[in-house]
Amino acid sequence: AGLLAKTSWLVQVDDPEIPPSILGWDLGRGESTVLAWALAHPGARAIIDDLHGRRCAESIGIPLRGTVGLVLRARRARMIPSARDAFDRLRAGGMYLSDRIVLDVLREVGEL
Repeated sequence: AGLLAKTSWLVQVDDPEIPPSILGWDLGRGESTVLAWALAHPGARAIIDDLHGRRCAESIGIPLRGTVGLVLRARRARMIPSARDAFDRLRAGGMYLSDRIVLDVLREVGEL
């Protein structure tokens, strides 16, 4: 929580009520909450990696981006110096990332 508390652009919000259109998908609390918030805020993009959560979002028209997409966007915008380092840290933290997708992104940003 220490690093998050020092992140000026990060805003904590109250959990929204989960509508039936999301509850019916039986997602985890995190995915359900993110999707409910995005649904309640038209124009917002949900950050979801879970396949079932992504399918739910697509079915109700919520724009999506995944973690890999965030890394790609941040690298292109020069907000991070290395996509490879970001992927290494994510993997070290326990996140599964497809080798093929990571290699595709690294090629795209000139890190291969």
